[in-house]
Amino acid sequence: MNAMNVLIVGSGGREHALAWKIKQSPLCDSLFVAPGNAGTALVAQNLPIGVSDFDQLAEACLENDVHMVVVGPEVPLVEGIQDYFVSRSDLSTIQVVGPSAKAAQLEGSKDFAKAFMGRHGIPTAQYKTFQGGELAEACSFLEEMMPPYVLKADGLAAGKGVLIIEDLEEAKEALKDTLENDKFGSAGSRVVIEEFLDGIEASCFVLTNGRQYHLFPFAKDYKRIGEGDTGLNTGGMGAVSPVPFIDAELRKKIINRIVEPTVKGIASEEMVYEGFVFIGLMVCDGDPFVIEYNVRMGDPETEVVMPRLNSDLLALMADLPKDMQGGVKIDSRYATTVMAVSGGYPESYEKGKVISGLPTDAQGTLFHAGTTEKDGLVVTSGGRVIAATQLGETMNEALQKSFAQIEKVSFEGMYYRTDIGFDL
Repeated sequence: MNAMNVLIVGSGGREHALAWKIKQSPLCDSLFVAPGNAGTALVAQNLPIGVSDFDQLAEACLENDVHMVVVGPEVPLVEGIQDYFVSRSDLSTIQVVGPSAKAAQLEGSKDFAKAFMGRHGIPTAQYKTFQGGELAEACSFLEEMMPPYVLKADGLAAGKGVLIIEDLEEAKEALKDTLENDKFGSAGSRVVIEEFLDGIEASCFVLTNGRQYHLFPFAKDYKRIGEGDTGLNTGGMGAVSPVPFIDAELRKKIINRIVEPTVKGIASEEMVYEGFVFIGLMVCDGDPFVIEYNVRMGDPETEVVMPRLNSDLLALMADLPKDMQGGVKIDSRYATTVMAVSGGYPESYEKGKVISGLPTDAQGTLFHAGTTEKDGLVVTSGGRVIAATQLGETMNEALQKSFAQIEKVSFEGMYYRTDIGFDL
């Protein structure tokens, strides 16, 4: 296999972790990230191009003789970046790691994903979808259900489109807000109401070419802002891998009931899919159910999955158009990551806070999420700022190292959870 020039699309902790991993491959020649952050600048060349600016991304690929584009976030996938590259003859030799727009509907539409699971017998919560003008019917459906009530905006809502509400009247108000008052904009023009699954969550990661697949390490992330999983939902405050409660028996159930039917379903519906599938799982009394699909790696889970992957990620991705040979080598140690966030996140927060205590080289696994460079300094540029990832023989050893690492970093208003892994 020849050396390759690679472009990663995105700017978060996931993209820094992917860049860090791809850079280790002997197959990697030049590495670019668009738009990237202050962390990706340590391992790659950042290009100031937005993730949805397909024309500029294409020009950058042609200028830099890029062989592979790895798409980090969901928005450009749902918008059709894979189809765009295929449609242009001058880009047709560039491999895009990410599904077509049609396949990306597995994340882009909750209703599409639920119907797909139904067609292929994949276990998930019972549900019904409603749109504008159907508020009365939606409220009647709620009345038939047991609390708590789960409402999901159909479209992309940056991880904030799921509401879990105990009170019936409050749930009806939330429905009205979403369907009639545009609470989630166009993402909420349709709402999926589903039964509440009471269990424990985990994340499953698959690399697939739509026919075969590699199973990556399982992880568990922590979405709530507050200790003990309280408060508002965020993009993720930390993660742990492996997941202690996923034993051999549960792993087998996840593969047989969920992973394989998902890949077979993608194949039988002739979806163009060369990339990652993230399967959000809820385990109830020892049985796995799918909460959601994402069509890319998760964040902050990528920051614990990549350090445990002992295989060459670039080689695995380069094999996607062919037959995916061999297995994946996994580090048996625990990886944990702790996310430092801006004060006020996930609601309004200030940017531009100077970050001190960062290592000046690319060694180690302090992954940048919302950072940028300004006047020679690294400053905050997002809600989630830095992810401190460490490996250990036990989860607690890894966590102690992650906390020791994050304590060296400081910026005004910095906050992180001190209880990642508390429920394991």
